[in-house]
Amino acid sequence: MNKDLIYADLRATVEDILKLSIAAPRLKVLREVSDYIQKKIDEKEKVQLNFICTHNSRRSQFSQIWAQTAAFYYNLPISCFSGGIEVTAFNPRAVKAIEKAGFKINSGHGNNPFYEVSYSSESQPIIAYSKLYNTPEEGKSNFAAILTCSHAEENCPFIPLADQRISLKYTDPKAFDDTSEEEKEYIETSTKIASEIFFIFSQINQ
Repeated sequence: MNKDLIYADLRATVEDILKLSIAAPRLKVLREVSDYIQKKIDEKEKVQLNFICTHNSRRSQFSQIWAQTAAFYYNLPISCFSGGIEVTAFNPRAVKAIEKAGFKINSGHGNNPFYEVSYSSESQPIIAYSKLYNTPEEGKSNFAAILTCSHAEENCPFIPLADQRISLKYTDPKAFDDTSEEEKEYIETSTKIASEIFFIFSQINQ
């Protein structure tokens, strides 16, 4: 494992996340993801996970970032992507929640800025911005399409070149924008996603 190589503040967050329990009804779908990964590794095939929600603004960004971090933490050969069916921006509230977890962020500019999200000085940063799920840098084929919201699931009945489609839905923290609960809800959503992602990756044998 590379756990000692991630930033200290982030490592402390992960240690807390690993203590959280997973709700029993979620275990089936989480194991569906881990079984997909395990099969790919056992067959010595490339593992690509593409997390998809409507705007690639909140939940799919959290999922990609935590998944790539977990892959590094457990030293697993997994490439993680995210995308949407519409382009907006990586929501700044979500960026703030990730930063509070211990990631180091270099911010871009413009309506849809590119953010460099770093979890370790020993690895290249994740380039996070809102994009379509089928942009060129995404997994082009033989990937798991992991749908993180109901709207994307309903509006993407078919995802070309995905070899598996998995519904892993989360509540949208957007409902709490501009309220006193905003920061708490974004952090809670990020934490829940992180907890489930780390559970998935902890099940993998190499």
